[in-house]
Amino acid sequence: MAEQVQKTLRVGIIGCGGIANGKHIPNLNAQKNVELVAFCDIIEERAIESAKKIGKEDIAIYTDYQELLKDKSIDVIHVCTPNKSHSFITIAALEAGKHVMCEKPMAKTSEEARAMLEAAKRTGKKLTIGYDNRYRPDSLLLKKICERGDLGDIYFAKAHAIRRRAVPTWGVFLNEEEQGGGPLIDIGTHALDLTLWLMNNYKVKSVVGTVYHKLGSKKDAANAFGPWDPEEFKVEDSAFGFITMENGATVTLESSWALNTLDVGEAKATLCGTEAGADMRDGLRINGEELGHLYTKQPELNTGGVAYFDGKSEGQAARECRLWINSILNDTEPMVLPEQALVVTEVLEAIYESARTGKTVYFE
Repeated sequence: MAEQVQKTLRVGIIGCGGIANGKHIPNLNAQKNVELVAFCDIIEERAIESAKKIGKEDIAIYTDYQELLKDKSIDVIHVCTPNKSHSFITIAALEAGKHVMCEKPMAKTSEEARAMLEAAKRTGKKLTIGYDNRYRPDSLLLKKICERGDLGDIYFAKAHAIRRRAVPTWGVFLNEEEQGGGPLIDIGTHALDLTLWLMNNYKVKSVVGTVYHKLGSKKDAANAFGPWDPEEFKVEDSAFGFITMENGATVTLESSWALNTLDVGEAKATLCGTEAGADMRDGLRINGEELGHLYTKQPELNTGGVAYFDGKSEGQAARECRLWINSILNDTEPMVLPEQALVVTEVLEAIYESARTGKTVYFE
């Protein structure tokens, strides 16, 4: 019998900024079943430079994503633009017959995110969101521990996304119109996605939130990326949420780019269950009791791979890319489902709304 030849997916990139060049393009370029064929950016030179970086001279260059989407030979689109344009570019790509990976967060608003999900269902094309922290070795191991029931009923959790001073001062991060918010929608979204996924709980009852603009007005402030311009700092510097689930579980979300604290950590979760607990604050730690004694265990993580991947060293972004491409080739569900990402966006939006109105936001 002749060996079956696996399809090569033709991929286009829309948005050739930092996340595209740092994450998507190099990892896609390393996949054996992927051919990068088109780059699009509103600044043509950025798309040209992105092609040069990977030594591709035959990549089609566009400044209008709609023109790129007319290429019927393209199978997959990666959307790497500011949050404001995630929804309409993704929907257009799906309707053009492309599978889509959209960078996190899913969208600027829950209404836009729901429209993206509806488009995926309507077209039958795959849609996933770039929550790559699920693909870390500690995340994958903890997910298996939770699925096995080692923690029991998880009824309290914390989603951590705290920086002491690391405000991004490039691009449009400080622009509320383009991004929809600051650290909550930027890094808080990763922590919340990771926590809800580990708990496997997406049924939200209510959300209370607080948002602060306390440090953004400071001039010449110490910052990992250099001082920010207070005149451009239009988003919050910190935001916090208290989330109650339908089953009574509680999740707290803490997010900040600038907070006077030494208790820092990003894209980490703490889980408390009836049988044991777990946290990612200092490596992966499992705590519980047995034989009348308390214990704390720290598993040795296989950083050279995971249980279903043999031996090679692979980072979280590379693993995300490989598994996403495989889900298309094998017609399986991607690890990050759009239905899950929608709930994350709904909660983030509810935190902002609660902070604005001073009221609890109730989910139907």
